[in-house]
Amino acid sequence: MTTNLNPYLTFNGNAREAMEFYRSVLGGELRVTTFGELGNPDPAGADKVMHAMLSGDKGMLMASDTGPGMPFTPGNTITCSLSGAPGEGLEDVWAKLADGGQVNVPFEKQMWGDMFGQCIDRFGVPWMVNVGEQQG
Repeated sequence: MTTNLNPYLTFNGNAREAMEFYRSVLGGELRVTTFGELGNPDPAGADKVMHAMLSGDKGMLMASDTGPGMPFTPGNTITCSLSGAPGEGLEDVWAKLADGGQVNVPFEKQMWGDMFGQCIDRFGVPWMVNVGEQQG
């Protein structure tokens, strides 16, 4: 069995919307389980996401809404990074992630030779996208 490192994001009631957006950008299969499906008796939190997992050929991304009774504390300590070679579609992924968000580093050729950009998407999640030169 291989150990995988996956980003895990926490949202304040819009985890399903965010994960469906990421599925539209990255592709893959999205599985969502709500607190209600796992027996939470509080109707106010029944539709909140207890666990969501997006898996596909670009990796895995997991998320949840803040649990019942827990405070939501936004932070900037998690960044999702996508790296690949030219022709893998990451240029389009970058454009979709940056759309409606904040671009901190424009997607352009950097001093190390790769195309790279850094943005915060419309859900407040920071992203880095790196497209490396193909090695001959």
